[in-house]
Amino acid sequence: MNIAFLYIAEAYQCYHGAGIAHALASEPGVTVHSYYNDPKSLAQLERIATALGAAPMTCRRLERSLLTRAMQRGLRRFGMFKSLVMLDNRRQLDGYDAIVAVEDTVSLARRLGIRHPRLILYPHGAGDRARSFSHHAKPFDLVLVSGPKSAQRMIGAGLVRPDRCAAVGAVKLETCAALQRQAAPLFEEPRPIVLYNAHKAPKLSSWRRFIEPMLADFTAQSEFNLIVAPHVKMFRRRDESLRAAWEARGTKHILVDTGSDRLLDMTYTEAADVFVSDVSSQVYEFLVRPRPCVFLNAHGATWRGDPNFAHWQLGDVVDEPSDLMAAIRAAPARHHLYRARQEEMARASLGEVAGASGRAAAAILGFMRRAG
Repeated sequence: MNIAFLYIAEAYQCYHGAGIAHALASEPGVTVHSYYNDPKSLAQLERIATALGAAPMTCRRLERSLLTRAMQRGLRRFGMFKSLVMLDNRRQLDGYDAIVAVEDTVSLARRLGIRHPRLILYPHGAGDRARSFSHHAKPFDLVLVSGPKSAQRMIGAGLVRPDRCAAVGAVKLETCAALQRQAAPLFEEPRPIVLYNAHKAPKLSSWRRFIEPMLADFTAQSEFNLIVAPHVKMFRRRDESLRAAWEARGTKHILVDTGSDRLLDMTYTEAADVFVSDVSSQVYEFLVRPRPCVFLNAHGATWRGDPNFAHWQLGDVVDEPSDLMAAIRAAPARHHLYRARQEEMARASLGEVAGASGRAAAAILGFMRRAG
């Protein structure tokens, strides 16, 4: 059985799929090759393999035509041109028995001429936004998810049949637990750490409205350390000079990170004491250990009762930047109001972490054998 793992976007995707790839590769009669689009992915795949103590795996950069290379180089802000890259590699990918993807761009495979492999999806992230439960899941032959929440929403929406969907656990959390991280403290002074994790999409993100008041407020106080760690895609496609300018705004108690490995490997979600965000699915990675949260309603959303904002039930919601510091100061004392719900929703979103990669591999093998 020949299986391709496809990391069609940025390197952060490797942490969601590589554990499954190595679990499959350890099975007799199974050959696994990993393909990546972002050149930074190779270092992450090698780092994960080392952490897991896994045997070497064939990792190849996806072929890119002259047109695709020109567009990736000249129009970087518009993305990785994932569909074009798949088109460039359709013949090679069509030779596999299965393609495992961690995002739904691969739903286009049939239209691009990739007809032979079974298509298997394990979506990265375990958030609540509707984008995670869209029609793009329908073309996949098998959909694996982290927790029962996602399985129930997908099946309930008619996106996948119950016998073609399984909750296997949060692979990224299992993988990151194996990593050996730098032991040095993030800050000189041991204050409580607040993590600000902004979503990348302008219509959802709190960045434009909250970042400047937040930096000003944290600069003027001495109670907390602040990590500013937006979604890795926010700055991934921007000029190095812009990224450097933002990181230069750090101080002894403010760390601004626009692109390091620590944005990928849960360093910050593990270190923080309070989580501040908008609609980022990283809230559930943070809540693997229940801790205080504050959510930012930057666009006046009518969120109560909306399943796309279900995680806003897990902490106080702030509408105005001027109210943020008071909410952060109050969050530890108010955590008891949210802790039980945090535990319940984190379990529903993440599933069982230990053994997630093995369960995913077993689900894939079982499906492939039944499908013939």
